[in-house]
Amino acid sequence: MESESARMSSAAEARFRIDYPNSKPRVVKVIALDAASERVVKDVAQRSWQRASFFTSLRFDAAPRTGEGWSMQAWLSDLAGRTKALVEEVASADLVVMVSSAGTSARAAAVIGEACAVRKVMTMALIIGSEQRSNEELSKTLATLRPYASMLVIANDDAYVEEMLAALRA
Repeated sequence: MESESARMSSAAEARFRIDYPNSKPRVVKVIALDAASERVVKDVAQRSWQRASFFTSLRFDAAPRTGEGWSMQAWLSDLAGRTKALVEEVASADLVVMVSSAGTSARAAAVIGEACAVRKVMTMALIIGSEQRSNEELSKTLATLRPYASMLVIANDDAYVEEMLAALRA
């Protein structure tokens, strides 16, 4: 009796094989949530990426005047300093990666996470600089990011951010 492995390697079965990658590169938006992570994001952005965009800050418009509909307007800055609407950037993404340094509150993650949830865009958070912070400070950042990230990773060092983006085919 022929084994399953031998049968699957036969010429008859070869015609069913797919000879190209099973997915296209993801559209990834990488957002630094604080000054320390901004430095890392700018450094990582210098590498060659397929479909990744990098942003450095988040700011909000004031709340509308009384009687107007409430609609949160949040803006990102790309590395060239151009202002981009958060909602539009999220709408065109397959994945949003938030980068935060340990010990920061990362409050912007709530706005980004909610925008991603509305558009059903997967989110990921990377925490850098944990080796210089206490467990209490790291826990504070983890607690802030956890509700808004499908995957939460504590990076060993700054190079891990680049490695993770490469693994995600950014």
